[in-house]
Amino acid sequence: MQLRGGPVKFVFLVYDSPDIDDQNFYQWPLGVATYRDFPKVDSAHLPVETHRKYLCNFLGTIYSNSSRETLIETLKSSQHGKQCYYRVRHEWSPKETEDSRDDYLRSLAQSDLTLSPVGVNTECYRIYEALSYGSLPVVEDVMTSGNCGHSVSSKNIPLRLLKESKAPFIYVKHWSELPALLEKEAAMSQVQKANRRRHFIQWYEDFKSKMRDVLVRTLQEKFFYNKINKIQ
Repeated sequence: MQLRGGPVKFVFLVYDSPDIDDQNFYQWPLGVATYRDFPKVDSAHLPVETHRKYLCNFLGTIYSNSSRETLIETLKSSQHGKQCYYRVRHEWSPKETEDSRDDYLRSLAQSDLTLSPVGVNTECYRIYEALSYGSLPVVEDVMTSGNCGHSVSSKNIPLRLLKESKAPFIYVKHWSELPALLEKEAAMSQVQKANRRRHFIQWYEDFKSKMRDVLVRTLQEKFFYNKINKIQ
């Protein structure tokens, strides 16, 4: 980094970090897992009014003594758990089979909500993949261990970037909140769900546009602003 005598002018980081100052270190959203062949989805043209088969979904790896175990136990005992689609494994794999990937994509496309428990980090690909298919993320709002705390630019953690952009997610502190949440979801009309879906899909499109603007503006300021001033 130039501020430390190096050649690099600035860095965009994924995940919350105390280094982020919006001058030398900027934050970038994690996005979808393209390395696992997640497809490009035209979110802006999803059929928002179509009835979805499931109230919620969760497909993922279960770690021992984690909140994910609590999530699955809560789903199994919940009155509305049978209206959700969930499938788990006990060992993480960097690659999906064609069948497991298609199963995951169908679950996103057919669910009103996508449950997003913390893993190694609070922010995960699942959040953005759910948005891509018009499934509202239910995010476990708990900070994980590691170097991901407050920065000089914000104390709004975890998920600083999303919260400051007013992401219209459902946040939970503990999965014991899930039964009441599913009860509320089951009582919602299709019109209410369609209106909500329309709103958060539009938010996601606006968020992506805003982040593109941030990137372009930062590139202009860091590489071209001084040159333009010298010419003038």
